[in-house]
Amino acid sequence: MSSESHPATTSQPTGPQERSQRAAWVVAGNRTPFARSGGQYASASVQELFTAALEGLIARAGLAGERLGAVAGGAVLKQPRSFNLVRESVLGSALDPQTPGIDVQQACATGMETTSLIANKIRCGQIEAGIAGGVDSASDAPIVVGEGLRRVLLQLNRARSTADKLKALSKLRPGDLAPVAPGVNEPRTGLSMGEHQAITTAAWGLTRQAQDEIAEFSHHRLAEAWESGFFDDLVTPFRGVTRDTNLRPDTSMEKLGGLSPVFGTSLDTEPTMTAGNSTPLTDGASAVLIATQEWAAERGLPLLAEVLDFETAAVDFVDGHEGLLMAPAYAAPRLLARNGLTLQDIDLVEIHEAFAATVLAILAAWEDAEFCRDRLGLEQPVGAVDRRRLNVHGSSLAAGHPFAATGTRIVATLAKELKARAVAEDRPVTGLISVCAAGGQGAVALLRAYPGN
Repeated sequence: MSSESHPATTSQPTGPQERSQRAAWVVAGNRTPFARSGGQYASASVQELFTAALEGLIARAGLAGERLGAVAGGAVLKQPRSFNLVRESVLGSALDPQTPGIDVQQACATGMETTSLIANKIRCGQIEAGIAGGVDSASDAPIVVGEGLRRVLLQLNRARSTADKLKALSKLRPGDLAPVAPGVNEPRTGLSMGEHQAITTAAWGLTRQAQDEIAEFSHHRLAEAWESGFFDDLVTPFRGVTRDTNLRPDTSMEKLGGLSPVFGTSLDTEPTMTAGNSTPLTDGASAVLIATQEWAAERGLPLLAEVLDFETAAVDFVDGHEGLLMAPAYAAPRLLARNGLTLQDIDLVEIHEAFAATVLAILAAWEDAEFCRDRLGLEQPVGAVDRRRLNVHGSSLAAGHPFAATGTRIVATLAKELKARAVAEDRPVTGLISVCAAGGQGAVALLRAYPGN
């Protein structure tokens, strides 16, 4: 069994050590401001972004020189040179170089999975503390060569004589020289995430007004959080950016209503999904520090929220009858049941706003008796969510969505808010996080804060 220690500690375990399941606590969080792709971070690599998020967290928590049990992170879009992204970011940070780095990828649920990985290592007694995070930059997306050029280049690399090289080059055609941009469409359907959501949006009969209301609330709530100073200890500036650049405090239903639909325009139903009620391509990174109570106490760090449990799910969006982004609708009831909870026991709910319609579809599914009976096997609907408890500080529509960074952005934000409410109300406060992901996947988590620690 390994455990963290200060660098000066040299003693080693002399025999078997007892391990029991322990609580894993979110004790600090940090992220860069999120920026629209092609903007202020256009020249920043995913490694630079993730290192910046780490460095801000390290400085805030006083971790310089510390050897942590692990840092887990990942990116959905990354260059081949970033194959060992997290380890390289650790080496570029103020952490002890003996801290291991782990790369993880589960599309938009990456940050959720890294949080689960670190929390579970702590619960199993393998480590005392670790960092979970994620990063993405559509500005730093890999551009690859076509298959024809790739084959020629491989043959050139193997060629030993000039004649062999010329023979390989003779196979090259002008069309082979065109680069191939990274694809975001689902490989098995050829449809983009937005087009898949448009199908789900039509199936559930979600209105344009309801979607624009979600978007308006997201911008207003995020703007209020920034103005109140809520993010002062959760965000560190990067490349001169101090706030999320996608945020539009003056967003209104009138302005949103003037935007033209961009998804679902080829369907038989009226298209309702616009750039205003959909997330833009975004660059950014986020990270959270998770630890045991004892480790945090030794360093004077607060116990913001306990990471109670996780659940992941996947749906058959190819041959089945379910929408691409509906997996969290299945995962959350399983998670709640395993923990003896109902949706009504949850104080705050965070549903990732991949699209406003994604949030509305999941909420509608939980309220629909037929869906809950036939798809979830439940006798009663999961229930409704009070909108006053939903995404209380805004979410991805306003902040933006750097794919792998969204999960840990939400974990840090929710943990801080849960702790504040637990102290103010002098009672335990529980939160649910729901994040959908490409490939018909989704991840959900339970966090709980207490007033007295």
